[in-house]
Amino acid sequence: MGSILNPLYYAVSWVMVTFHSFFGFIFGKDGHESIKWSLSIIGLVIVLRIILIPLFVKQIKSQRALTALQPHMKEIQKKYKDDRQKQSEEMMKLYKEHKTNPLASCFPILAQAPIFFALFTVLNGIARDVPHGFLKGDLLNAAQKAEFFGANLSSTFLSSGTNGQTKLVTIALIVFMSATTFTTQRQLMVKGMPKMDSSNNMMLQQQKIMLYVFPVIFAVTGVNFPVGVLIYWSTTNLWTFGQQFYVIKRNPTPGSPAYEELIKKRAIKNSETGELPSMDGSAAGDVNPDQDDETNQQKQRQQPSKKKKKKKK
Repeated sequence: MGSILNPLYYAVSWVMVTFHSFFGFIFGKDGHESIKWSLSIIGLVIVLRIILIPLFVKQIKSQRALTALQPHMKEIQKKYKDDRQKQSEEMMKLYKEHKTNPLASCFPILAQAPIFFALFTVLNGIARDVPHGFLKGDLLNAAQKAEFFGANLSSTFLSSGTNGQTKLVTIALIVFMSATTFTTQRQLMVKGMPKMDSSNNMMLQQQKIMLYVFPVIFAVTGVNFPVGVLIYWSTTNLWTFGQQFYVIKRNPTPGSPAYEELIKKRAIKNSETGELPSMDGSAAGDVNPDQDDETNQQKQRQQPSKKKKKKKK
C-alpha cells in the first residue's frame, strides 16, 4: 500500500517544500517557519484547485444536463414505479443518450480524496518523526516546530491532551470547515438550482442530504484531522464557495433564481441603453457559455439586415 501511494507522498511534499522555499525568499530563510508552512498548505490547495478547474466545468455541465432531464426522469419513475429494475435500466439509458452522469457532482471531491489522504499521512509522519517524500532531515525538523495560532500543524484535537490552545484552534477550524460546507451547498440550492417539485425528486433529495449530512460528517471526523489538514480543507471550501459564487452570478443555470435576477438586470440595462434583448433574455451579441461553439459563432456573426430603400417614382 505504501509503495503505491509513494508517488502521491512525493508530489504533495514537493509542492509544500517548493512553496516553503518560495516563501523563504519573502520571510527569510531563518525564522517564520509557522507562517511559511501554513502558507505552503494553502499553496497546495491553490495548485490542486487550478488543476481541477476542467473537472469543475464538466461538473457544472453535467448538473445542468440532469436538470434539463428532470421531466423525462419523472416520466420514467411514474411509468415504472412498480418495477425498480426496469426503472434503473431506463434511467441509465437516458443518461447514456444525453451523455451525462448523475455522479459528476462528486468528481471534484473524489479527485481530491487521494491528495487529502496523502497530506493526512505526510502530516502524521511529521508528528511521529516518520519522513514521507521530500519532507525529511532539516525540513522535517522545521515542519515539526511549525504552528498555526499556537497549535502544531501535525496535532489533532484527540492527540492534543491538555493543550487548550490546540483544542481551541482545532474546534475553530472544524466549525469553520462545517459552516463553509453548509453555506456553499445552501448557496447552490437557493440561488443556483431551478425550482423543482419536492415530490419524488431524486436530485433535490441528494442536494438536501449534502446540505445537512456533509457538515455533520466533517464535524464528527474533524477531531481526527491534523491542524494542517483542517487548514487544507477550510481553504478548499473557501475556494469552492468563491468559484460557485462566480458561476452563479455570471453564468447561472436557466430557470434558477439567479438566472431570473440576471434576466431582470439585463432587461433594466437594455431599457436604459435602448438595446433590444434576444429571445432568451440576453442582450444582443451576448454569448452563452452553455451553447456550443458553432451556435455562438453563428450568433456573433448575425448582423441586422438593412432595409431596402424604396425607389422614387
